[in-house]
Amino acid sequence: MFMKRKALLALVLLLCTQSFAFAKDGYHIQLKFSNKLEAEDSIAFLAHYYAKGMPTIYKTDSARIKNGVAVFNSKDFTLGGIYIIMLSDHKTYFEFLLNNGDDMGITANTETSPVNLTFKNSIENDGFQEYTNFIKGYGEKQRSLMSDYSAAKTAKDSASIREKINTSSKELTAYRRSYVKSHPGSLLSAIFNALEIPEVPEGKHYLEDGKTVDSGFAYAYYKAHYWDHFNFQDDRLINTPIYDARLDEYVTKETYPAPDSIEYEADRLLTKTRGTKELFKYTLSWFANFAETSKIMGMDEVFVYLVENYYMKGDATWLNNEDLNKYIDRAMKIAPNVIGNVAPEVKLVDIDNKEHKLSDVKAKYTILVFWSADCGHCQHEIPLLDSVYNAELKQKGTKVFAVRTEGDEKKWQEFIKKNNLGDWINVYDPERKSDYISKYDVYSTPVIYVLDEKKIIRGKRLDHSTIPEVIDMLERKEKKAKSKS
Repeated sequence: MFMKRKALLALVLLLCTQSFAFAKDGYHIQLKFSNKLEAEDSIAFLAHYYAKGMPTIYKTDSARIKNGVAVFNSKDFTLGGIYIIMLSDHKTYFEFLLNNGDDMGITANTETSPVNLTFKNSIENDGFQEYTNFIKGYGEKQRSLMSDYSAAKTAKDSASIREKINTSSKELTAYRRSYVKSHPGSLLSAIFNALEIPEVPEGKHYLEDGKTVDSGFAYAYYKAHYWDHFNFQDDRLINTPIYDARLDEYVTKETYPAPDSIEYEADRLLTKTRGTKELFKYTLSWFANFAETSKIMGMDEVFVYLVENYYMKGDATWLNNEDLNKYIDRAMKIAPNVIGNVAPEVKLVDIDNKEHKLSDVKAKYTILVFWSADCGHCQHEIPLLDSVYNAELKQKGTKVFAVRTEGDEKKWQEFIKKNNLGDWINVYDPERKSDYISKYDVYSTPVIYVLDEKKIIRGKRLDHSTIPEVIDMLERKEKKAKSKS
């Protein structure tokens, strides 16, 4: 009985020791080079990806190479992911997997391309190396098949090669899934799952009537299952070159480019990442940047939405007060002039000092344009805008409310006369009382808005070529509404 208790105690102590060992933060990496380096006394850098692939990497540590050996050591918590060791020539590097608490040895031969690697005390990197070798063979096979496909001379040959390409792709998927099944919870399994692309079921698919082919099935299925295997609670995935590309594809190719659709997807993904540090941070920052820089009309509404519902509610914990206020200030400037809002009132005067209020303009559509005769882009755009106005917009009940933003008054008048802009309502703000700059976010010129009969903003940040598209869209909506009534 005593011997059994002693054995049990030894087992408990062993487990506790192992748990303690695995609970250590940081890493210990001993790197040995099996070949002689050109510069023996040089530096090796430890870096990691951050949502994107090369060249977006971040250096976290460095070690001097002495007698062909470099040692990386850290006792700080280290977020796992795909890490990179890069030599000081910034050309020689290799990837490997690193988890918090790892203690491993790496032997590298830099004379081969890619660098030949062997690992000690890292079963997961053994698997990663096997996968790397598999991918190399897979890539060569795919390139050969694509070459054969390009050279195919008959439809039968093309179909046969396509089948081989599909079979090869399925082999890659099967390889990853097999590893995931055998190694659940591992970093490499999380990476393989993150790479998983939905496989749309083959064959015809019908609507509820059972007769009509559902032409949108493939798109709907692909989008609905796009994130099925991505673990939004595993922050290690941010240190891989996967997330940004998948996020970009999902939003720019699989999501309808309208503010409400983007806001819905942002909310959905932010809910999935809630509780993480890095994935939540990157998701919110990505959507905010996408919305602020997008060329799609009306997407600034999404930026305002994100600031009001996340940044202003304390979710952007990584920002200091100064940087947070920049987001808030930007949103406050955009908020009054987002599409769907009533255009902010402005009172300005013409050259005869006669006052003109924007709300007093009686027109089915009003083009509100802020411009300057000293602006090179304006000198090109304004005459083109007038041509479109006279050719097709004027007959649709459109008027132009043109605001001079800066520059010489005489030059402004000369430009109006030279380009026959007398049919426009040409105004300016000599005393700077209207605050049109902040109301309409006018920090460059030209800035063009389209307003409807009720002075509701229907288009913004337009040019002469896109204004007719917006007005035609409004005309179609009006016609459709009338037909229904």
